[in-house]
Amino acid sequence: MYFRNGTFFLNRFGQKVCHVVQCNVSTSIKSSYDALVIGAGHNGLVAAAYLQKAGLDVCVVERRHVIGGAAVTEEIIPGFKFSRASYLLSLFRPQIMTDLELKKYGLKVYLRNPSSYTPLIEPGGLNGKTTSLTLGMDEQINQQQIAQFSTKDAKKFVLYEDMLSRFVSCIEPLLDRPPINLPGPSTASWSERRGDLVTSYSFLSMLKKIRKDIPDLYELLTAPAQKVLDKWFESEPLKATLATDSVIGAMLSPNSPGSGYVLLHHVMGELEGVKGAWGYVEGGMGGVSNAIANCAKDHGTTILTDKTVKEIIIDNNEVKGVGLQDGTEIKSKMVLSNATAKVTYLDLVPQACLPTYLTSAVKQIDYKSPVTKINVAVNRIPNFTADPNTTADSVMPHHRSTIHINCEDSLLIHRAFIDAQNGHYSKLPVIEMVIPSSLDPTIAPPGSHVVLLFTQYTPYTLADGRQWDTQTKDEYADLVFECIERYAPGFTNSVIGRDILTPPDLESILGLTGGNIFHGAMSLDQLYFARPLSDISNYRSSVSGLYLCGSGSHPGGGVMGAPGRLAAEKVLADFKKLRK
Repeated sequence: MYFRNGTFFLNRFGQKVCHVVQCNVSTSIKSSYDALVIGAGHNGLVAAAYLQKAGLDVCVVERRHVIGGAAVTEEIIPGFKFSRASYLLSLFRPQIMTDLELKKYGLKVYLRNPSSYTPLIEPGGLNGKTTSLTLGMDEQINQQQIAQFSTKDAKKFVLYEDMLSRFVSCIEPLLDRPPINLPGPSTASWSERRGDLVTSYSFLSMLKKIRKDIPDLYELLTAPAQKVLDKWFESEPLKATLATDSVIGAMLSPNSPGSGYVLLHHVMGELEGVKGAWGYVEGGMGGVSNAIANCAKDHGTTILTDKTVKEIIIDNNEVKGVGLQDGTEIKSKMVLSNATAKVTYLDLVPQACLPTYLTSAVKQIDYKSPVTKINVAVNRIPNFTADPNTTADSVMPHHRSTIHINCEDSLLIHRAFIDAQNGHYSKLPVIEMVIPSSLDPTIAPPGSHVVLLFTQYTPYTLADGRQWDTQTKDEYADLVFECIERYAPGFTNSVIGRDILTPPDLESILGLTGGNIFHGAMSLDQLYFARPLSDISNYRSSVSGLYLCGSGSHPGGGVMGAPGRLAAEKVLADFKKLRK
């Protein structure tokens, strides 16, 4: 068993082990650059790549020893490569994939089919003998699976997916354009006003095409996901499985207003031209960041690790560069922060440089997180009682999907949420298990596997003064393993080692304020021209030359790359003005 000790792990012989998987980074540093990016997460790297390709001299500085931010691969246990935070790819924008030639620079993705597997503790369904629900790309197989629980639901599922597809076609174009300038046309440039008109016309045209669906779209965006799902379906395993997309990464219940948008957000993806598909990145999620970094470096970007930014240097309301923890100053008239709005505006910008109303507003941004990520190395593939392995080491189709534990009934999800609202981690946590080694042979030794557990709900602050110390973390991880054991006996004995990241860990290690994987809640009051705040929703700040390029900006969280690209567009427009 491997145990965590600081940033390293001790193996059974007391030796420190911590291997990092990344592209080669730069070692030299110049005194000034055209643009400087704080944080080598995927959005920061996307911004850097676009700016460098456009002719700017760009430097990226990263606090950690490894690039990628939350899209990172770390070989914490020798031979096992963990996607330590984010773990699936779908939402990444196809345009960026093409523009940056990411396949050329090493990105390889394994499409998953089936995509979803929900095992049942007790057999059920119409015949009382059904043990699981499996969903994937095949419409006919989906209907057969759902019909085990409800013939009515099987027929309606196709219509439900068609409805979501229409909604996605309407909303998705907004992901690739900056939000409309909310303060009004008078504050925007002529090109931005023209862009706002194009965006508005495009959106209104799409709404016209689905005008009969507008009431249903409005309901999905504003209502609890549970209300929508109850209108469509009657079988709980199906409703609960679909409801997981409405709460993933969010401190919400399916019964919370606005959870419907979170559901919609997670079906807006595309891989290899397949709408709604999700996949595993070869080598782990660091493969995405490495490919972007390879593109950026190939065009001349400087990428530096182990460089902590202490402050953003500002003079007369203009950015002049950054000061590093080691005393080094790097000059730049353009600074893009891939950190959260809280870290950027409250920790890095001198408070005297910001208006009081802005700092007050930033303090009100919702960063609540329900997530504890547990990365596990096992010596054999889990064997689910609902669908036993044909042989001890057989990789079954369901092993390739997202496996939903404690999700047979929507009420289980809601009860888990209520536990967290009372300051306790859930007694029956909602668990999303993925086994990327079921498709990717590069991340685990032969016969062994990487199991990633995305679990909810675990509040950042526990009740009764309890702390997320080693004992509490181990107690929670043991509880999660006990839950899995009920579905896949023998799982606990197969564990070689584990890495537990609670909300405070996600904050301290990866810089995710509050442990929130989206850089701020994806609620309607923190979306589009209100992300992160209405006054700074166009990537610019109140300080000339300072920009926000991370997931805290539109269009929000997930491994998308869009915030980075859209922020880079603003920087390029402003840089041209500076050079005139």
